[in-house]
Amino acid sequence: MTTNDENILIDAINNGDTRAYAQLVDRYKDLVYTLALRMLKHKEEAEEVAQDTFIKVFKSLHKFKGDSKFSTWIYRVAYNTCLDNIKKNKKYLNNVAIDEFTFNKLDTIDNALDHIIKEEKSVLIKNCIDKLPEDSSVILTLFYFEELSLDEISKIINIEANTVKVKLFRARKKLAVILEHHLQPQNRVNYETGR
Repeated sequence: MTTNDENILIDAINNGDTRAYAQLVDRYKDLVYTLALRMLKHKEEAEEVAQDTFIKVFKSLHKFKGDSKFSTWIYRVAYNTCLDNIKKNKKYLNNVAIDEFTFNKLDTIDNALDHIIKEEKSVLIKNCIDKLPEDSSVILTLFYFEELSLDEISKIINIEANTVKVKLFRARKKLAVILEHHLQPQNRVNYETGR
């Protein structure tokens, strides 16, 4: 959808066109739900937050000025709605220890993952990302799966692009530790069978 198409859609919604609103929800529902699921780690909560996000989007659509991409603005609303939910429920997720991380582990993991088909690799990574704290899983999701730039992510989560870069690096280190734990049994089997 081009910026012009989005502006037409926004104008239509602001003028009370419910079909245009349904079109907007349909276009962004998967993105919003995925982000919510990464942050909240719970399907029902993610669905509830996704609904809340679209209610907020509808109510504050007139505030969208076009300073950023429309998708970035929607992500920001979703991100803030998730944060509100986390604060409300006082959720504390365990952090993964990264002191056991070394740089060569990333190479080892990349080599091991080369033997897994692309689809399985994607599922494995998504499952491991789910085990990370919400801030790490969100940044990895936005950067790798939604392919957003550091600048776009910084607008969504309201921190400097350089800080996003540091957080992305730390999140990758945490992910490497989790992936290594997942891949170790597989490697042992490969050694035992001589593969």
